[in-house]
Amino acid sequence: MAKNAIVWGASGAIGRAFVNQLAADGWKVLGVSRHPEDLADLTDHRLTADVADPGRVREAVHAAGMTLKSLDLYVYAAGDITSVPVREMEPHDWHRILNANFSGAYLTTHHSLKLLNEGAHVVYIGAVSERLRLPGLSAYGAAKVALEAFADALKKEERKLNVLVVRPGAVDTDFWEKVPMSKPKSALSPEDVAQRTLEAIANGEKGTLDL
Repeated sequence: MAKNAIVWGASGAIGRAFVNQLAADGWKVLGVSRHPEDLADLTDHRLTADVADPGRVREAVHAAGMTLKSLDLYVYAAGDITSVPVREMEPHDWHRILNANFSGAYLTTHHSLKLLNEGAHVVYIGAVSERLRLPGLSAYGAAKVALEAFADALKKEERKLNVLVVRPGAVDTDFWEKVPMSKPKSALSPEDVAQRTLEAIANGEKGTLDL
C-alpha cells in the first residue's frame, strides 16, 4: 500500500527533487506550490497555495485530506533569500523572508497535524545556521535559527511524530543568483538533499541531519 506525502514549496529546486524521488519510490505525493503547473510532469496531485496565506494554507490542507485522507510524511521545502543590510532592508522584504522560511512552517504544520499518522515524519529544510551570520543575511539567518527552535519544541510536544531538520550546506539552486557570493564547487544537488534525507528517514533518524 502506497504511503502518502505532502511537499510544501514543491516547485522549488529542493521541493521538486523530493516530489520526484518520492514518486519514483512509489509514494502518493501531493505537491503544494504557488506555481503548481511546474509540477505537471511529476505528479497529478497538485495544489496552489502561498505558505504565508493562512486561508489558502487551510484550504490546501482540507483538499489534501480529501485527496490523501492521511499523511505519512510532511516536507517543508519552501523558502526565499535576500542579501540586504539591515539599514537598507524594507519591512516587506523582512517579512517576506521570514514568512517563506519560518512562519509558513508554523502555518502549514499547524493545519497539517490533524492529517499526520502516528509515527509520521515531519521534515523541515533548514540550514547550517552557524554559516548564516553574515552581512546581508540577517532575515534569512534569523528565520533558519527560528525554524530549528520551532522544530525542537514541536518534537517535544508531538512525541508520536518523527521530526527532522535537514541542514544542508551549499545547494545548487537559484538562491545563488540572489546573493553576492559564489556557489562552491562542492555544492550539493537538490537530488542529493532529497535522496539522503529520505534514506535518513528510512533509517529512523530524527533531530537534525547535517549534509
